[in-house]
Amino acid sequence: MRQRPVARPRVLIDTNIVLDVALARQPWVEAGSELLDLVSRQRIDGFVAAHAVTTVHYLIERARGRAVARTAIADLLTIVDVVPVGRADFLRALSTETRDFEDAVHVAAALSVGAHWIATRDARDYRNAPVPCRTAAELVALLATP
Repeated sequence: MRQRPVARPRVLIDTNIVLDVALARQPWVEAGSELLDLVSRQRIDGFVAAHAVTTVHYLIERARGRAVARTAIADLLTIVDVVPVGRADFLRALSTETRDFEDAVHVAAALSVGAHWIATRDARDYRNAPVPCRTAAELVALLATP
């Protein structure tokens, strides 16, 4: 009898984790880099919400210039999948108990791809989220073991 392949853990990566890595923000860059490394080595499936891509580009461009922002986005898109965010997701976000609307849209994106976790530096902002939230360091510790 053939075994079904075991699905990899699915993680939606919050904007702040991507920015921590792209802008080398201490003390979070190392854990964020390790998490993205798990994605690049296909140990986990990594996702970013579509609306986060433009935010990341804008903030990196402001901090480091357009060329760095374009390179960072191109690099990111080689390892993660982008979750489209549409009308239904925004309506779902409005109905969550997540206080910050941007975070609520991340929750809706995570739900739409069946994410097991949201990786974020600000787990308290997701206190009432229906998807568990963990820091990059917590997820690396949890997921890096074989």
